[in-house]
Amino acid sequence: MIKSLTRLEALRRPRLMLALPAAAAAAAVLAACGSSGTPSGTSSSGGSSAHVAAAAVGLKTTKIGGVTVLTNAKGFTLYSFAPDTSTKSNCNGTCAQNWPPVKGPATASGVKGTFDTIKRSNGATQATFDGHPLYTFVGDTAPGQAKGNGLNAAGGLWHEITTSGSAPAGSSSSGSGGGYGY
Repeated sequence: MIKSLTRLEALRRPRLMLALPAAAAAAAVLAACGSSGTPSGTSSSGGSSAHVAAAAVGLKTTKIGGVTVLTNAKGFTLYSFAPDTSTKSNCNGTCAQNWPPVKGPATASGVKGTFDTIKRSNGATQATFDGHPLYTFVGDTAPGQAKGNGLNAAGGLWHEITTSGSAPAGSSSSGSGGGYGY
């Protein structure tokens, strides 16, 4: 009887091995059918289409030092990095550990501006706002802080993202000329 069970198990194993790839393929088909049907192609600027709102990360705004800034859903300030372009992040490795990229796509209710995405060098998708790749800062330990604003770190200047989408010129709400005193 033991030999027949062993033989029976041996006969079942190849079937199981064939069933696993079939199950994976079926799951992929189901996932594709459950999508919005909107292709995630690239726009003329090289970023992905911002119309994939169903899976978008929700952002919001808050006032910090009299300036309305874009924040993540937890209220942490979002930043731009001066060396970046609208199609490429120049913050990788240790830089990205200290300035974590915001995963995209993203949206913010009531905010005027263009949300889009770029592909990072590691293949991840990063959210952008008005052509600026978005980041948080590990130095902000609580919502409503902007300790990274105006810092010259990792090879360039960091600025909070105002809801107008433009990085403030010169010193802004924090730093030597700002009102935060951080």
